Parts: sequence; structure tokens; C-alpha cells
Amino acid sequence: MNWLLAALAAGSGGYCGWRVRRGGLDPACSGHHRARRESDVLEASMGLGMAGMALLPGVFWGWPYALLAAVLLVGALAGRGAGLRAHRLHHGIGALAMAYMALAMAGGGGGPGGHAGHHAQPGGLPVLTGALLVYFGAYALWEGSRVLTVGGGAGGGAGAVATPLPRACRAAMGIGMFAMLLSM
Repeated sequence: MNWLLAALAAGSGGYCGWRVRRGGLDPACSGHHRARRESDVLEASMGLGMAGMALLPGVFWGWPYALLAAVLLVGALAGRGAGLRAHRLHHGIGALAMAYMALAMAGGGGGPGGHAGHHAQPGGLPVLTGALLVYFGAYALWEGSRVLTVGGGAGGGAGAVATPLPRACRAAMGIGMFAMLLSM
């Protein structure tokens, strides 16, 4: 399962990285270019980090994501606009979850592959793992439902064509986080 999760995360992260490189050419990025670019950079780093963690779990991944989480959470508290604050908060929670998983897998009772859920001792705190499972499961369902309802609007326009793929990538990364947490 690790290679499949790594491929899913790398594909999502690669697509977000491509959107960053492509910049202002995407019709979906016309309105809030700075926020969209920040989102794409964060989603690319999360996707590629998830791919790395799936293939080579360990404490190495924990500290960079803990630092990223701190920056994002401070940015969420200091940011302007409810949408940007909520978006940074979501990425901060994701970065904290990545740091938590990396440190729990490195210090937990897991054997080969670092996923402790397949062995005698669980890694991490069950309550925190459960809360993160609920959060990312709900997020994946919510984002997935937005993918399904995007094409159903009457006034499609150019933005409606480009919108489902980034949302599908977000849903895929939510599912990936859920799967990684579930395997702890």
C-alpha cells in the first residue's frame, strides 16, 4: 500500500507544483492569485512530503513539518480574511499531522515500514490519532462532495472547467492523510 499512497500523494503534489509553475495562466487563479499560489505551494509540499513519508518514514520528516505547522498556525492567527485564515489553519493542521505521524512512526512500536498499526504496539496517542482521522475523513468527504457538485451549476463559465481537478487533488490528499493515520 505504501507505493500506491506515495504515487497518489506525488501525483497530487506534482500537479500542485505544476500549477505554481504555470502561475497566472490558469483561469481558476485569476481572482485571488496570491492566495491560490500560496495554496498550491503548500499543497505541493504536503503532497510530496506525504509521498516521502509513505516510502521512507522516520523522524527526518517530523521537524520540517513541525516548523511549517508553527508558521502556518501563526499566519492563520495573524491573517486577514476568514477564508485565508481557515485555509492556513487547515494546512497548519495538516503539517502538524505530518509531524505527529513522522515522530510517532519513528518512536512507536512499528517494525519494517514504520507503520505501527500492523504490529503489537500502536504509535502515537490514540485520542489524537482518532481526532485527526475524524478531521481528515470529514475533509475528504466534504472536498469530494464539492468535486461532484461543481459541474452541476447552471452558469459554468471558464472557471468551472478548471475547478474540479484541484478539488479532486485536495480530496485525494485528504484520503491519503486518512490512510496514513489509519495505518499507524
